[in-house]
Amino acid sequence: MKWAMVWTVVACTAIADLLQSYEMKRAAVAAEDLRPGRWGSVLAGIVQRVPLVAAIFFMAISFFAFLKLLTLADLSFAVPVTAASVVAETILARLILRENVTVLRWAGVFFVASGVVLLAA
Repeated sequence: MKWAMVWTVVACTAIADLLQSYEMKRAAVAAEDLRPGRWGSVLAGIVQRVPLVAAIFFMAISFFAFLKLLTLADLSFAVPVTAASVVAETILARLILRENVTVLRWAGVFFVASGVVLLAA
């Protein structure tokens, strides 16, 4: 059960971040739209953006799965092991979003993955 919650958190976080990045690059919100008087129109626009709504849904699943994980495992395990989402997000960003991932970033992903493996042992 503990590992199911870990993978749920990792997968849902990665999917949510991928959807957010995709949608915000496709149709960014201008800084002037974030003034208090315009929040209503911004919120109405967000509801019409399906990838963004899906991202919020996946973030909610990730949040509640993380809460459940905290009932099953120590915080010192739960937080670092869910950093595996960094690995998944980098791979997905390269493959799906066609982002340029430098050698230095791949090295960072390798070290994060190594740390997760060490924690899992």
